[in-house]
Formats: sequence, C-alpha cells, structure tokens
Amino acid sequence: MARIYIVEDDEAIRGELITLLNREGYEVAWCESFDNAAAEALASASDLVLLDLSLPQTDGQLICREIRQSSEVPIIVLTSRTTEVDEVMSMTLGADDFIAKPYSSRVLLAHISAALRRSGAALAKATVEYKGVRLNLSRSEVSFNGATVELTKNELKILSLLMKRAGAIVSREELMRDLWDSDVFIDDNTLTVNVNRLRNTLTKIGLQGFLTTHRGMGYSV
Repeated sequence: MARIYIVEDDEAIRGELITLLNREGYEVAWCESFDNAAAEALASASDLVLLDLSLPQTDGQLICREIRQSSEVPIIVLTSRTTEVDEVMSMTLGADDFIAKPYSSRVLLAHISAALRRSGAALAKATVEYKGVRLNLSRSEVSFNGATVELTKNELKILSLLMKRAGAIVSREELMRDLWDSDVFIDDNTLTVNVNRLRNTLTKIGLQGFLTTHRGMGYSV
C-alpha cells in the first residue's frame, strides 16, 4: 500500500490519523518537530502528504511551497484554518486538496484514495519502460538494475522517442525534427554527436548496446 506522511502538531489528531490510516492498510510516517518538516517529508519518499497549516515555529503553506519546489507528491491540506484566503493560497502554493477540520473519516479516506489514483495515472504517463529500462520523463532520468543517471534535454528527447517506438526503426530525419522542432537543415553530424553522448551516458548504468544503429536508416532500441 501507499506510504502517507503526516505533518500535524496536535498529538491527539495525529494519533487518530495514524490509527485510521494503518487500519486502512497504509504505511504511515510523521514528524514531531517542524523546523525541517518539508525536508523530512521529501526524505520519507511518501506517496502523499497530509499537511496542517497552523504549526509551531513555521506555517504549513511555507512547507507546502518547499515540498512542491522539489516534488510532485500529492499534498492534502487538513486544517481548521478554513477561510477562502487560506484555501486559495494553499492551492496556489501547490496543494492538491483542502479539507476542513473537523473532518469525516470516510470523506478523508475518499479524498486520499482519489489523490493517489490521480498521482498514479500521472506517474504512468510520465514514465516509459522497455526491457527493464525505466525512463522518467518528468525527472529526466533513466534507470536500469537499480542504477539511475540524469539525462540532458537532448538525450531525453532521443531516448524518449526511441523507447516510445521500441522495436521500430526511427529515422534520423524524424529524430532531428523532434530534437530541433524544425525542418531547417541541421548538420547531420550534430545528431550523431548527440546519440553518441546518449550512448556514453547509458553505459554509466550498464546499458551498453541498448541503442542500435541501422546504417542509412536510423536508430532503434
């Protein structure tokens, strides 16, 4: 099941949330000190964050903004600060949902389930997999056998097109149009240089020979 991270200073409410979520089969983590709540939430690698706004030494909206600067993890604001300004500001700073306290357990669980479904669908669209190679389009990273390497903009474009068309030959002309979004002549050698750079990057995670050159035709994976 998904892991949920709780940022809530009221011990009684936090305890109720932990019990409720554990009963539903979720893995739960939380913080008790809020100076580094955003960093701790990110480090927990959770699938969703439940965030209160009124916190000691800080404000939930600041935490929301800090999390959103580094991650697309769903954030549900769960708070007694229910003014229109608080709701609008929270959503503007990156929250995905806003639930007022006191809340219904059923309603909260339904919102959590919906947020996780949306997140899962978005993640599926943001990744491409082929023969154990996983390309994360939103993070510009490619992973294989537990190793990950970051790609440049051009490397990402080349690998993305080839993996989306896995098993088929993609012509050099199509790759150049995709890379530079233009029919204007580009030096043919420029594509070769970019493909070779991608090959070198892939070898860092053990992917020698993943790209195949078809002379006079193009490339494939």
